[in-house]
Amino acid sequence: MSSDDAATGDVAVPDHYSRAQRRIILAAFEQFAQHGVSATSLQMIADVIGVTKAAVYHQFKSKDDIVLAVAETEMARLEAAITLADAQRDSVRAREVLLTRVIDVAVQRRRLYSVMQSDPYMARFLAEHEPFRRLMERLFAILAGEDLDSDMRVQAAMLYSAIGSAASHPLVVDLDDEALRIHLTQFARTLFQLPH
Repeated sequence: MSSDDAATGDVAVPDHYSRAQRRIILAAFEQFAQHGVSATSLQMIADVIGVTKAAVYHQFKSKDDIVLAVAETEMARLEAAITLADAQRDSVRAREVLLTRVIDVAVQRRRLYSVMQSDPYMARFLAEHEPFRRLMERLFAILAGEDLDSDMRVQAAMLYSAIGSAASHPLVVDLDDEALRIHLTQFARTLFQLPH
């Protein structure tokens, strides 16, 4: 993790981005979490890192390219959780591992997780992004198991949406991370009839 990563929490930008691009991605994380994707301009991102908007354009051709870089960074975290869950011996343990990791990410990154799920710009972008759709299919296959009946698919979709929404909801803003993690885990285990 670079010093840029440390300054923005535990954001781990993929190595294939240059140092200048990494600074822009980290600034975008900050602005997206604070203002939402739709309300964040390239000028706002440039102001955070003290460069001109032209300098941002030199690194990324469009706002969509920055959104893609932010989404790719977050998708890497989710992919790591799915890969770990896939390595488990049985489906129950795979669900437990995946739910634990998804809840950890949602709690650690409350504001950004909410943006990733609910911001109209990001929602439209991700809906059209094939790698994200494939990742969601893998996630839901683990949560719903081999038996992809409509009840399990609805439960999986509700749970995934509920985790992100609940983690950033105003009613729980006063809960510390550990308390929130415990409550979300109990809810998820009950929904999927996993042992407590």
